[in-house]
Amino acid sequence: MVAAHRGDREVDVLAVNGHELGLPLAYARNEGVQRALDRGADLIVLLDVDCLVGSHTLSRYADAALGAGPALWCGPVTYLPEAMVPPAHSDGLEAVRDPHPARPAPDPGQLQAGGNHDLFWSLSAALTPQTWSILGGFCPDYVGYGGEDTDLAWTARSRGIDLVWVGGADAYHQHHPISSPPIEHLDAIVRNAHVFHERWDQWPMLGWLNAFAERGLVHFNGRELRRLSV
Repeated sequence: MVAAHRGDREVDVLAVNGHELGLPLAYARNEGVQRALDRGADLIVLLDVDCLVGSHTLSRYADAALGAGPALWCGPVTYLPEAMVPPAHSDGLEAVRDPHPARPAPDPGQLQAGGNHDLFWSLSAALTPQTWSILGGFCPDYVGYGGEDTDLAWTARSRGIDLVWVGGADAYHQHHPISSPPIEHLDAIVRNAHVFHERWDQWPMLGWLNAFAERGLVHFNGRELRRLSV
């Protein structure tokens, strides 16, 4: 977990203990944000380790936050092709910009309010310390992959905090092998889906749960979810 200090280029690398059930992503993000706040950050930008920022990403997020009320801000995300070697300078990323079609991508400098909270991805997002305080951070009951960012977004929605798309705040996701559905994260997804259901009385990640059910990996009928032995 890395927290950058306001006003200079100092980088603070924060070590976080692991968890027997998997990567404690929610807990680690909370620890990183708290370290940044302790050091005086006036804007929190969440960025996954496999993502790169564009040349205007941070400034677009900062412009959106300036004088605004509580909100979750999200920029477009481009998934880079497998063979691409990232350029040495972030300006070179703009030539391959191709925002994921599942989410809005306003023109640079434009904001689009009233976003669908189900489309919140914590791999690239921004919020102020005020908003973070209202949300209380990520729920640390989520361990491993899946559900913690949707949970944060639903907390925001339940507390009247808007999701706003930020044009030009682009992030670029570097290629790495994945599976669809992500069977390598099956146990974590099933476990975290139960956490989400206990908190919100709804099942998250329905596409994945249904795909797991079709493959005989879980029993899922919309009411109950159970991991099957295969």
